[in-house]
Amino acid sequence: MSKVALVTGGTRGIGEGIAVNLKERGYKVAVNYNNDDSVAKSFHNNTGIPVYKWDVSDWESSEKGISSLINDMGSIDILVNNAGTASDSKFENMTLDQWRKVQRVNLDSVFITSKLIYPYMIEKKWGRIINIGSMNGQAGQLNQVNYVAAKAGMHGFTKALALEAAKYGITVNTIAPGYVDTYLMSQMPDRIMEKIIGASPVRRLGLEKEVAHAVIFLIDESAAWMTGSTISMNGGTHMY
Repeated sequence: MSKVALVTGGTRGIGEGIAVNLKERGYKVAVNYNNDDSVAKSFHNNTGIPVYKWDVSDWESSEKGISSLINDMGSIDILVNNAGTASDSKFENMTLDQWRKVQRVNLDSVFITSKLIYPYMIEKKWGRIINIGSMNGQAGQLNQVNYVAAKAGMHGFTKALALEAAKYGITVNTIAPGYVDTYLMSQMPDRIMEKIIGASPVRRLGLEKEVAHAVIFLIDESAAWMTGSTISMNGGTHMY
């Protein structure tokens, strides 16, 4: 029986690339979204992948959404915590609302979704939790104190949960992409894009399918010895 994968924030960008590649590899895939119904409808029509709407930063909303998904698909064996948001500002101008929103969507969601699905993985004695972090959570970034803190927290969450989950046959890892060629990057001014690409030794943006390939690797049984790790994918922009 095919394993079931949930990709949060999966109707576009990196999440879409991951979901589509998982389906192509024979996994049963579902994606979560919260905001744009038209994008979700288009994604579903183009891919045939079922979509579920709930707020990953809210416990009750997530509990209902995950229960509905499991009722439809039988289980969730693979969780890709991809949902995220940004609200950039210089620190002196950043509001408490900006801080809290980014922490809720980028970090609280990882706790909530993982917590709700973890018992099903324990029962099966098998599971894969993959958190989509960020190069900026490793290196820092101007005007992103809230975002960087949330992504750095995700990296710590991964290591701590990996220690607890290993005895149940569950691995927990993070992928930390740099700048990936998504719809968001297409909105960047040319001068910013040139600076980003110029900082990379490979002189290009990453591709959604490259991040998806790392997810496929971490899911595979051949990667079962890998847990608590971070895969850095940034074209050499940040090495440590």
